[in-house]
Amino acid sequence: MTHPRWLDEREARAWRAFHKMYRQLNSAINRRLTSDSGLSTADYEILIPLSEAPGRRLRARDLGRGVDWEKSRLSHHIGRMQRRGLVDRQECPTDARGAFIQLTEEGWRAVEAAAPDHVETVRRYFIDLLSPEELETLTSIADRVVHRIAETTPDSDCGPPGCAEG
Repeated sequence: MTHPRWLDEREARAWRAFHKMYRQLNSAINRRLTSDSGLSTADYEILIPLSEAPGRRLRARDLGRGVDWEKSRLSHHIGRMQRRGLVDRQECPTDARGAFIQLTEEGWRAVEAAAPDHVETVRRYFIDLLSPEELETLTSIADRVVHRIAETTPDSDCGPPGCAEG
């Protein structure tokens, strides 16, 4: 049996500081986004890739992969957003199990209204506190961590490539 490689004091302090920063930053950004625009961070996570996609439309599977959400979570949240008029779900003409998620005009207006305040909040609580060198270092660290996770996480088969399930 392999013995755990416990964190030393410096490593534990760094991990706890990172984790506390992550939780508090997410919470502050979500509170501000919600109070400024009525959108949750989850709404915004869905709206941004749709707003940047050709035709403001993505396959559900691609959207889920882009935001790193499980199929069930994505489906439930898309349903709530659809009821609020922010997105539409369109069936895939070549695969009855597949769907496209389309940003509606109301969803587009919500993104346009939320983005300026949201980016200002991100700047105030995060970007403006770091030097250009620290931003480069942080990007390098994040890329390494994401790459390690991708290396050690088996990809799942999400269905036929022509359209997304869900």
